[in-house]
Amino acid sequence: MTSAAGEVTMERRPMEGLPVVEAGAGFTFLSGIKVLDLTTSVAGPYASMLLSDFGAEIIKVERPGGDDARGWGPPFLDGESLWFTAVNRNKKSIVLDLEDATDRANLRGLAVQADVVITNQPPKAQRKLGLDYEAFATLRPDIIFTSITGFGLTGERSDLTCYDLIAEGYSGVMDITGEADGGPQKIGAPAADMLAGQDAAMATIAALFDRMRTGKGHLVDVSLVESMTRFLSCRVSPYLGAGEVPARSGGTDSVIAIYQQFATSDLSLTLGLGNDGIWHRFWKAVGDQAYGERPEFRSNTLRRASRNEIVAKIQSILLTSPRDHWLTLFAGARVPAGPINTVEDVASDRALRERGLFFALRDGDRIVPQIGLGIRIDGRTAIPRSAPPRLGEHSHEYATAGATGPSV
Repeated sequence: MTSAAGEVTMERRPMEGLPVVEAGAGFTFLSGIKVLDLTTSVAGPYASMLLSDFGAEIIKVERPGGDDARGWGPPFLDGESLWFTAVNRNKKSIVLDLEDATDRANLRGLAVQADVVITNQPPKAQRKLGLDYEAFATLRPDIIFTSITGFGLTGERSDLTCYDLIAEGYSGVMDITGEADGGPQKIGAPAADMLAGQDAAMATIAALFDRMRTGKGHLVDVSLVESMTRFLSCRVSPYLGAGEVPARSGGTDSVIAIYQQFATSDLSLTLGLGNDGIWHRFWKAVGDQAYGERPEFRSNTLRRASRNEIVAKIQSILLTSPRDHWLTLFAGARVPAGPINTVEDVASDRALRERGLFFALRDGDRIVPQIGLGIRIDGRTAIPRSAPPRLGEHSHEYATAGATGPSV
């Protein structure tokens, strides 16, 4: 159902049944690190959220209209965009109009006290507003300035605007995604955004570690296109070294001979016969050990040459029984296989919930669905300190601090 305000409502929300986690202390590895987050949308907010999950304090600086992602919906939950809440926990939101000289002066006051500044403005916009690395390094020479842009801070494309979709097209991933007889397809998630955000967080932590040793600040330059292209390393390398150009194949083409989805008598599954031992265990499990021992299949190179024949043989076998029969059999035989889950299936996965990946975060009177960090350290996972902030919710906390900074 859709409300008059455009908010999607349901009689039963999928969040029901999620384990409820109370906002708490979380990891403290980056405790004491203060980050000014000037970003919007997904890549930058994801980067700062990762830093926050490890304990950094994030001051999210939003323009008067707020982060673009606040308006990305429906669906909304209690008036909040669920895209926004996915990448903004643990942050404190303040509102500054960076076109305004007074607000820029307040920002500079905050920057003097900050360890890290993260921005996703193109370099021309950074320089125009005096919000580039050189400007912040003048205020604090040991600042870590992390820039996330579409194409990087240098080069002929540096000032072009970019979104995840554009980066995926540039990177080559869309050209090799989809059915062989179909058109190029975008990955079903903001992959370039998420990868660039992760790269930015990783590089920021590395720069902070070096600053501990040297006392020097750093300029971190992350590009959506380059992060997404590096994601294709295992497909680009065969082209650079051997001239092999990958093509769309519906996910059936791989350097591993048998590494694709198959139909069963009901639901599809994935199957990866990644080495000789797994190859032989598979054929023993399905009751045709002799086929697996044929000399023309003794190596992956030979199996690739006979891929069509082998795929047809495996498909004929798997069609005889339902998916869960095969998954149980292959698990016992140590053959890599799995279901092709829907998002609903994944969100309901008991093992992932028990690992703490999906939960409902309770922070005061708010309950917000969250996807966890997915990283355990010393047997623990990160517990969020707070829910994603309302627009300008913490402006009063930083008003005095910002006002003490140098003027423009």
